[in-house]
Amino acid sequence: MTDADPTFAALLAGRAGDDATALWFEDRSWTWAEAIGEGRRRAGLLQQLRATSPAGPWHVGLALENTAEHLFWWIACSLVGATGVGINPTRRGPDLARDIAFTDCQVLVVDESRRALLDGVETPVPAERTLHVDEAAYREALAAATPCDLALAADVEPSTPFSLVFTSGTTAAPKAVICSHARMGRIARQQAERRSLTARDVFYVVMPMFHSNALMAGVAPAVAVGGTVVLRRRFSASAWLPDVRRYGVTFFNYVGKPLAYVLATPARPDDADNPLRIAFGNEAAEGDIAAFARRFDCRVIDSFGSSEGEIQILRTPETPAGSLGRAPTDATVVVDPETLTECPPGRFDANGLLLNGDEAIGEIVNRDGAALFEGYWNNPEADRRRLRHGWSWSGDLAYRDAAGFFYFAGRSGDWLRVDGENLATAPIERLLVRFPGFSAVAVVAVPDPVVGDQVCAVAERVPGAAFDPERFSDFLAAQPDLGTKWVPAVLRLVDELPRTPTNKVLKRMIPREPAPATGAWERVPGTLSYRRARLGGA
Repeated sequence: MTDADPTFAALLAGRAGDDATALWFEDRSWTWAEAIGEGRRRAGLLQQLRATSPAGPWHVGLALENTAEHLFWWIACSLVGATGVGINPTRRGPDLARDIAFTDCQVLVVDESRRALLDGVETPVPAERTLHVDEAAYREALAAATPCDLALAADVEPSTPFSLVFTSGTTAAPKAVICSHARMGRIARQQAERRSLTARDVFYVVMPMFHSNALMAGVAPAVAVGGTVVLRRRFSASAWLPDVRRYGVTFFNYVGKPLAYVLATPARPDDADNPLRIAFGNEAAEGDIAAFARRFDCRVIDSFGSSEGEIQILRTPETPAGSLGRAPTDATVVVDPETLTECPPGRFDANGLLLNGDEAIGEIVNRDGAALFEGYWNNPEADRRRLRHGWSWSGDLAYRDAAGFFYFAGRSGDWLRVDGENLATAPIERLLVRFPGFSAVAVVAVPDPVVGDQVCAVAERVPGAAFDPERFSDFLAAQPDLGTKWVPAVLRLVDELPRTPTNKVLKRMIPREPAPATGAWERVPGTLSYRRARLGGA
């Protein structure tokens, strides 16, 4: 390890004497010296529990809201080389028990907001190693604990796992991604350098800390530069701008729809009067990125990257509308998984419609990614699927134009076979979400009565918007890049699509089989018109 590539534990330990403000949570603040001290006390508790725990990996399950307590526990784990495991609160019953057992948690740290989730759930963690942070017994144990020796941070090996973060599980059961202290330290430094961040920056962290976005995009760069983290229990669109002004926020990280939610709040003439410089995240809608930047006078950097760390695509100023951007190296390409050859560039008509999707769409692969992938916990089969032929396979479909810009086409399972033609779902979703009454669209396959699939669009309505089938038909007719096979055979209207806590749409939670539904419409064969469905698809 060199000074240019420190572990995350070393970065944290380096803040132990820093009297600048590290954290604001609600009405209280802590300096870096105080925050590291709080982490050391909790690490002292961990050391006591480790002495009485069975042999094995030192994994600590964190079932907590976004509070100061939660951040202190991430610090505690880091300083003594324990591995934090983010517990996803959307998981329930046997699935939640499976996550805790599967990741070999030796200790559970739980607050009142998560307590009910664990009631009646059998886990391998005994009561004496389950810490309820809102109870008097915990506060007494913490007060009596001897803070850990700060020198222990220097003994944390670069390969020691800093965290196990579950994937979103949008298409299958979530996997636990390993992130080492070396990788977390590298991310912290790179974020600071790429965004020109300094100790004067204030980081607004409202994405849940069991997810990689909050830790890697929000907390890590703040540690690297000695900036200030502002935590909020959960995201609130109406409180966003008041918080930005109150705490002097300069950097905001997000995943998915937070930009849209903020934009839905009433606009005011002074919205641009705020200290925000950068909004950094991924999966925001193209229109929202531009509108947010204009309204709040900030730079929006919407990037594409994998939780596993080996796939990265970056937007540049010349990135075309709808594109993810370019890869930083030529090693990241689009590959046909059957032939293992690089897919040819997309060819487009005058309206931008992709003409050669069958050959241009493939899986995003990093041919140098095997060295960057640190693996999934206790999941060799998933490791093998990720690393094939010496390459790292993302599971994401895409195509590229002649200039090398990537366009997202869905997950590897997001294919439909319509009239003998393979269709990727993401381009259809990007087109349909242009309709003014829709805030989001998920395209899934439903069985065709004869053979193959039909396109089913499940549309999340803008609140208060009534659906006008004639207006929708006119909209479809006006889209010059509408593929001939893209028109939905079934349209379902929902108030809300199923989502993860970080706002990714959970397609696996959308039923595929046709069923009676009052919010379903079906296409009149041979037209762009729609009528109430007798059987609502999806």
